[in-house]
Amino acid sequence: MIDNRELPIGFTMELAQHSDVLNQFAKLPRQEQNTLIEGAKQVRSRDEMRNYVENMFR
Repeated sequence: MIDNRELPIGFTMELAQHSDVLNQFAKLPRQEQNTLIEGAKQVRSRDEMRNYVENMFR
């Protein structure tokens, strides 16, 4: 289960736009999810967040 309180809002919004990425993210072990969440916290723009999410599993 993903705890939305710890997810950056832009990350959440981009995941909602990319259901395939969201499904892959949800299947990851908690430790790997946390690593991606920490990376998302470093993103500073909407375009950068979109690129981050679109490229998480490439």
